[in-house]
Amino acid sequence: MSKNIMITGATSGIGKACAIKFASLGHKLIITGRRLDRLEALKDELEKEFDVSVLILHFDVREAKAVQQAIGGLSDYWSDIDILVNNAGLARGLDTVDEGNLADWEQMIDTNIKGLLYVTRAVAPGMKMRGRGHIINIGSIAGREVYPKGNVYCATKFAVDALTKGMRIDLVGDGIKVTQISPGAVETEFSQVRFHGDQERASNVYKGYKPLSGKDVAEVVAFAASLPEHVNINDLLLMPTAQAAATIFNKKEV
Repeated sequence: MSKNIMITGATSGIGKACAIKFASLGHKLIITGRRLDRLEALKDELEKEFDVSVLILHFDVREAKAVQQAIGGLSDYWSDIDILVNNAGLARGLDTVDEGNLADWEQMIDTNIKGLLYVTRAVAPGMKMRGRGHIINIGSIAGREVYPKGNVYCATKFAVDALTKGMRIDLVGDGIKVTQISPGAVETEFSQVRFHGDQERASNVYKGYKPLSGKDVAEVVAFAASLPEHVNINDLLLMPTAQAAATIFNKKEV
């Protein structure tokens, strides 16, 4: 049965891969993000290849009013959101706490924590009213282990872990599933964003081993979403075979 799935941060990486995966399964999609040109290109791609309905919501999850207006203004055809994938998030900078960039800190906190909350606050009441729904939060290994110079990014992902647990407790009586999928190293635009567009530094992160891809994570997200109503994956940590912990890799010379 086709479901209505909303994915934040769908313009690249894990979010885009999730959109492609769910479209391939015949679901209709609400895709959100800050880069309108990418959203439009993805909408055209999904509609042509999979013959599914796709709606673009163009907003920044950091802007509470924009989130409320976009989701609150959905038509009846789109407003019954069955699955919310809270994917929008980023890392900015890799500095010791005494040398951290305040703007980077604020962007991570506003996107990874407050953005997730703003979107969930706008979507969850409808799920509660219908007595069903599934919220899937994209966490990180950084929400399990703190690594050198990861201070604030790790803190935001620890917050996602805590919020996921809190949501599950708050919504368990309303028939709403809450899942956290936490990947290790995934080769997307993640490191490019972290290093402010430094391509060489970003590419070095993934040298010497095979990292996860956005598609790998999307497969797991879709599996979690496919389970029977009485079955929920609460928390899942997904790693490349060559990664044992946040900073422990089996890297080969290249």
